[in-house]
Amino acid sequence: MHEMTVGVNDAGQRLDKFLQKALPGLPASLLYKSLRTKKIKVNRKRGEPGQVLAAGDVLQLFLPDEFFVRPEERNLQSLLAHTTVQPEVLYEDENLILLYKPQGVSVHADQDGEPGGTLLLQMQAYLYRKGEYDPLSEQSFAPALCNRIDRNTEGIVIGAKNAAALRDMNRLIRERALSKYYLCAVNGTPSVLQGVITGYLCKDERTNQVRVYDHHPPAGAKRIVTGYRTLCTVSGRSLLQVHLITGRTHQIRAHLAHIGCPLYGDGKYGVNRGARRAGYAYQCLVAYRLCFDLPGDPGIFGYLKGRVFSVPPERIGFLHLFGDGKTVAQLLESVQ
Repeated sequence: MHEMTVGVNDAGQRLDKFLQKALPGLPASLLYKSLRTKKIKVNRKRGEPGQVLAAGDVLQLFLPDEFFVRPEERNLQSLLAHTTVQPEVLYEDENLILLYKPQGVSVHADQDGEPGGTLLLQMQAYLYRKGEYDPLSEQSFAPALCNRIDRNTEGIVIGAKNAAALRDMNRLIRERALSKYYLCAVNGTPSVLQGVITGYLCKDERTNQVRVYDHHPPAGAKRIVTGYRTLCTVSGRSLLQVHLITGRTHQIRAHLAHIGCPLYGDGKYGVNRGARRAGYAYQCLVAYRLCFDLPGDPGIFGYLKGRVFSVPPERIGFLHLFGDGKTVAQLLESVQ
């Protein structure tokens, strides 16, 4: 018999969901059979799959020893193997960390399963060095990223340091209680310099590419809403501020290409031969501003209501296409 004590970061979860995380090698069929046959108890009483755990609850588990071996991804040495890059921190408190993700860095592990160099592992290693995360003392929780941006898009990514922060931040994102703004360089100039465009987006899983429809979308298409504002135009390229109202795969790239303004450097939704020759092999797009509007229940994040966080203009390489640093900084200040 094994015993496990529910920690603060484990509390608030269903019993079955907690055990799936804490014992990832345990087959689901055996998990539910063990619950039915009273081989899993909570405080010495029969455990129910949907029972919500509280900190301090003690689980008695009459399961084979083999399921209690720590998996490799929980091993401290595995984590420390990915500490060569120090993440760039824009803001940090006891619950939250805002990171700047450079172009070319993956947020999570690539599809082939190779985890090396991801922003997630960089963050976890950073918190381990600070003494704020010990993977060997946690049973079901690890610091996590709450939003994601494409590998070749740069900008702000939100990290949660504890389970309560992760739950509340994920809820706030679902409720659109935060506003996300992007800057991008596009070819051409929108026919309407400022507005909100809507459409429907359908993804082709085979090509990892999306298509935008104005009307009569196919089954499975999702509605998209994108706000934009043209800040300036130089040499046939325009600098846009984009308000991402809905967040779908490749939404900004595909939606702007759909209205005739593909992102400069984007070879998937435009032609980027000229941009490549100029040194821009990927889309010029940055998630540069995050606003904590928090109009409803902010949860534990009430202290951030009204705060705005931005990527420093000097960190955004493609802005020099539209003038010197001082000119661009003044331009961005005008749209605060």
